[in-house]
Amino acid sequence: SPKLLSFITTADIDECTSQGEYPCFGQCINLIGSYTCTCPHGTTGDPRKQNGCSSTKGIFSGFTTVVGIGSCVGTLLIILSILIIRRKLLVWKARKSREFFFKKNRGLLLQRLVDKDIAERMLFSLQELEKATNKFDEARKLGGGGHGTVYKGILSDKHVVAIKKSKVVIQRETDDFINEIAILSQVNHRNVVKLFGCCLETEVPLLVYEFISNGTLSDHLHVGTPLSMPWKDRLRIAIETSRCLSYLHSAASVSIVHRDVKSANVLLDDRLTTKVSDFGASRGIPIDQTGVTTAVQGTFGYLDPEYYHTRRLTEKSDVYSFGVMLVELLTRKKPCVDLSTPGASLIAEFILRVNQDKICEMLDQQVIEEGTEEAKQVAAVALMCLSLKGEDRPTMRQVETKLEVIQTVERNTPVEQTNANADDDNFSRRYSMEE
Repeated sequence: SPKLLSFITTADIDECTSQGEYPCFGQCINLIGSYTCTCPHGTTGDPRKQNGCSSTKGIFSGFTTVVGIGSCVGTLLIILSILIIRRKLLVWKARKSREFFFKKNRGLLLQRLVDKDIAERMLFSLQELEKATNKFDEARKLGGGGHGTVYKGILSDKHVVAIKKSKVVIQRETDDFINEIAILSQVNHRNVVKLFGCCLETEVPLLVYEFISNGTLSDHLHVGTPLSMPWKDRLRIAIETSRCLSYLHSAASVSIVHRDVKSANVLLDDRLTTKVSDFGASRGIPIDQTGVTTAVQGTFGYLDPEYYHTRRLTEKSDVYSFGVMLVELLTRKKPCVDLSTPGASLIAEFILRVNQDKICEMLDQQVIEEGTEEAKQVAAVALMCLSLKGEDRPTMRQVETKLEVIQTVERNTPVEQTNANADDDNFSRRYSMEE
């Protein structure tokens, strides 16, 4: 009833106003005959005690921070473990790869062909050669030969080198590289390019040579200007090349046939000194044998026709190729077969002109002006080298002697003619086109 409600209201005590008797340090709500005391929103604890309510945000924030730090540390540990494992796998894989390529690239064969101590000193790591060539940058590319692409490199000791890389991943190329290493490890001649070593840790082997700065004989001859290399330099280069081939044929521990003699394989240093290169096709012939039967290798235009047809390789095959190079020195024309005219070639025309005593019609104008008489004598030597039958060709030693005599006479100095005249009969013979 209204009277009862008025009585209850009048009798109710507001506990929220009596903090001493009814303590509440949170949110106090008076009720009829009672009251409630709760912590404010976002806090928890005992609101009847001073500082009894504390923020839940700090607790959860701290917990979140701890969880976050723990997660980051765990993630970093996992990543670090993965990197360590990956690095170990890469090292293991690289080691296995090097071992595989070493065997594939005939490293064991090299160790059998070359003295063990020498072989170990000749081995370069892939890392060292990549650093030397800026990872085989195209800007370091010097050119390419019949057996690989050549890059310029600078080793850690500041030596400038030429690094040859095989073009094609086939076993024959690999065998040629190992063959070149074995051949050059036995050769020590001032006119042979020096081999420093090799790298067998890659899919294709790499060879490291001394760097020859002045290009090839072919580069100097075949320029687009009327004047080229002086005649006296051409003759000297011919003598140095013949001297090198003579050494390979007779002075090395085995008779070495180069098998790819051509102007592009005659390098020239800054003093135009000859350095014969590219021994990938070379073949050693035991001293007690006159030749070997083998697959035909070489460059068309320079290739010995007898060797091409019979596959019988002898020292005289190099003599023929050298004769072609002499013609190239005399005429400044490349010895390529003219396919438009069957049977026509530089060599066929040269032989015809010599037999008709019209060699001056073929000589380079610069040669005519600087040394016609000497050029005619060199042409006679070239004709002998180009005999169709190998047995009719002179040896490289005889060619070397004859060219030295021509050079000495050109200088107008007295010489001993005893050795030079020993083979005069050989060099005085002439052959007709029918022969």
